Amino acid sequence: MSHRPNSGLAAVSTAILAMSRRLEVRDVLKTIVASARELLDAEYAALGVPDDHGGFAQFVVDGVSDEQWRAIGPLPRQHGVLASMLHRAEPERLADVREDPRFGGWPDAHPEMSDFLGLPVRDGDEILGALFLANKRCPKPKEEGRCGFTAEDEELLSTLAQHAAIALTNARLYERSRELTIVEERSRLAHELHDAVSQKLFSLRLTAQAAAALVDRDPARAKGELQQVAALAAEAADELRAAVVELRPAALDEDGLVHTLRTQIQVLDRAHSARVTFESPGTRALPAAQEEAVLRVAQEALHNALRHADAERVRVSLTRSGQGARLTVTDDGKGFDPRTVRSAGRHLGLVSMRDRAGGVGGRLTVTSAPGGGTTIEMEVPGG
Repeated sequence: MSHRPNSGLAAVSTAILAMSRRLEVRDVLKTIVASARELLDAEYAALGVPDDHGGFAQFVVDGVSDEQWRAIGPLPRQHGVLASMLHRAEPERLADVREDPRFGGWPDAHPEMSDFLGLPVRDGDEILGALFLANKRCPKPKEEGRCGFTAEDEELLSTLAQHAAIALTNARLYERSRELTIVEERSRLAHELHDAVSQKLFSLRLTAQAAAALVDRDPARAKGELQQVAALAAEAADELRAAVVELRPAALDEDGLVHTLRTQIQVLDRAHSARVTFESPGTRALPAAQEEAVLRVAQEALHNALRHADAERVRVSLTRSGQGARLTVTDDGKGFDPRTVRSAGRHLGLVSMRDRAGGVGGRLTVTSAPGGGTTIEMEVPGG
């Protein structure tokens, strides 16, 4: 036992360093849970971040397979021992959670748990979440029973929880600052588009109205006004093209399509509960316009899958197709009937994607059915 505190502190130090290297909230949560489970040698670990409606905004587990987690069903509510940690902000160390009067049972697929250790993760008076572990592993012979969690375990977990609160708060601040940066950039672009284009469009409208009024009584002047309409329209188109060029992601120019897609998909995978994956075997560089079109279609397809389809898994692949490339975005979400998307209000995104594909000489195929997920495939010719 004399060396246990040192080894425990070393493990805590390793866990703290691992948490401090993460910037995304989901990454931090996963690192906290995995570190806690390893540190205390438990069979299961979980961390729930509460929402304002009696449930959990995020719930991360370690020690449960993906198949088992899906079989368990919906996220737990804030009740029983979990509620106690969230509302009273006190640690819970139980020899057998099933014998606690607050225990209300588990879903059929839920693993059996007995000894239990849980702590609130706090930032001052704010409770950020509930961290708990179950089924302490121990070297005792089976006939001696489980060793259970000790006061020393509780102390180590308390130290980890304090640093977890700092890491989670920092991750939230990072994500908020990133969101603010995006909002500021959108606001700047909106102002620039307004200043660059809207005045020309206003002049274009007035000139067209003047031409219409002159058509009958002064055709010569009407012709001159129409020529001015054409000139103003050309200037507005030039301004819009310049704005589109500015909107082209800098990363696409600097890093290329594959790296940009991979980076964005990694961010989405961290930010959403759905699993988002990307693969790109043996692709080649495409003309700039085609790369941007592929990126924009991928972004739109991912947005639909993550925001509207309730997908649990989204797979993105970019593969070589002759001299060009094929983008495939597949989700296991609720799907839809492509023949009725207009009435469902989702036609604008599909029209935009088809326009982008057609604009670079490519084609877009949408395959979906209610309850059967969706696959969006785009092919571009290369160059």
